[in-house]
This record gives sequence, structure tokens and C-alpha cells, in this order.
Amino acid sequence: MIFTKEDLINQFTTCGLTKGQHIFVHTSLSKFGFIIGGAETFIRSLLEIVGEEGTLMMPSQTWKNLDPSTGVHWEEPAEWWPMIRQHWPAYDKEITPAIGMGVVAEMFRKWPGAARSDHPARSVAAVGRHAEYLTQDHDLSNIFGIGSPLDKLYHLNGYILLAGVGYDKNTSLHLAESRADFPAKKRVYDSSAVMVKGKREWVTYETQAVNDEDFVRLGEEYDKEMNLKVHKAGKAEIRFMEQRPLVDWATAWMEKNRL
Repeated sequence: MIFTKEDLINQFTTCGLTKGQHIFVHTSLSKFGFIIGGAETFIRSLLEIVGEEGTLMMPSQTWKNLDPSTGVHWEEPAEWWPMIRQHWPAYDKEITPAIGMGVVAEMFRKWPGAARSDHPARSVAAVGRHAEYLTQDHDLSNIFGIGSPLDKLYHLNGYILLAGVGYDKNTSLHLAESRADFPAKKRVYDSSAVMVKGKREWVTYETQAVNDEDFVRLGEEYDKEMNLKVHKAGKAEIRFMEQRPLVDWATAWMEKNRL
């Protein structure tokens, strides 16, 4: 398959995207086939659809900036861990690349007018009307809960676009996880390199433990119960949904199904 910007605009508007929406985008560009202009064309197509009154948000996480004991540096031997803790660069939202988020998210965080949140491991980037609001005050210990970028999108009656990825990449399910009450829910300690008063420091902070192992199962049940239409573009499955109904449904699902 080969796609122009106009082709993508037609595909996404058919899925329900329109002017003025605020959308959290997750994508794998390779699933589409050949997009003329690649990531740039993909981003431009979405920005043209939502217009100046809309907002796009994407993950720009830097999860390598976590303690090696969590497994994020699985390729490095344990004897290197003290040096990694001592020398890993402090998060800089203007410079630090989005790790493992794909070429679209990496280009998006540097897009003209983009805002990026301050969390050293779980940041998001946004462009558009509510970009500053969505990305400001991203607390170290409150990654996905009340007052987080995900929660702010919820209160804006935002949307989720899964383009070439499945529910395992649907970050909004972590908002449901933060709201749900289930026995296995717990707090953990993470550590990251951050700048404190102009000096790099290795900071430890408490946050909620996250678990995405049941996200695919949850998503399959949500698709079925809501009769969610799955579109295709090349080999990419495209799901477009309102965030709030998903989060509310997923919160109840986790309370019922998580031990």
C-alpha cells in the first residue's frame, strides 16, 4: 500500500476524527505500508484534521531513565548498574529522545509549538490548543492518576487513536488502573536522573506499580461489548474511541477481574 497525506486524511476522517478533537495518538508507522513523507506526513495529516481548536498528544517516554534493577537495562551486566545510576544523563525535555516510542512520537516531540511534560521517565508531548495544559505539572509520583496528562485529557472528553498498534500500547488504560480498586494494587519506588536546581541528581520517588499484562484481553472484551469498528489501512488496524467511556469501563473491568 502507498499513502499520501490526502489518503491518510480520508482514512482518519472515515474513522471519526474531526475538527476540534483532543486525541492521544499511538501508532506504528511500519504497519501502514509506504507513506510518502513518512512520519512528517502522518503528523501533518492529523494536525490538518483537528485544526487549531484541536490537540494531539503522544507518548514521549524515556523509560531507560529508570533504575537498572527494574529491568530497563536488560542488555547490560549487573556490575555496570552503579555506573549507570551515577552517570545516566538527567532528563531534558528539549533534548532527551523518546525511547522506543517510534519515529512518529520522536518527530512529534520536536514539532514546532510542541509542549512536553517534565516527568523524567513517562513524559508526553502535545501540540495544539490544550498542549500546555495537558503537559504542565506532571508530578513525579503521579504518572497516570488524578491531575496527570491522561486525567486532564479525560476531563477534556478526549479521544484515543490506535493506528497500527493494539491495546497493549493504550496508555489510557493506566488511568483506569490508577482509579480501580483491586487486591494486587501497590506502590513501588522508582529512581531517575533529573536536574535539581541546576545539578544532576539521582532521585527516588514513590509511585503506583503498573501492569499491562491483561490490556489485550481487556481490549478484546471492550471491542466486543461496545461493537467497536476496526478500520484497516494497509496492514494497520485502526481503532478510534472516546477516552472517558473506555476508562470508566476498564476501571470496572479491573475491579472485577484483577486479583
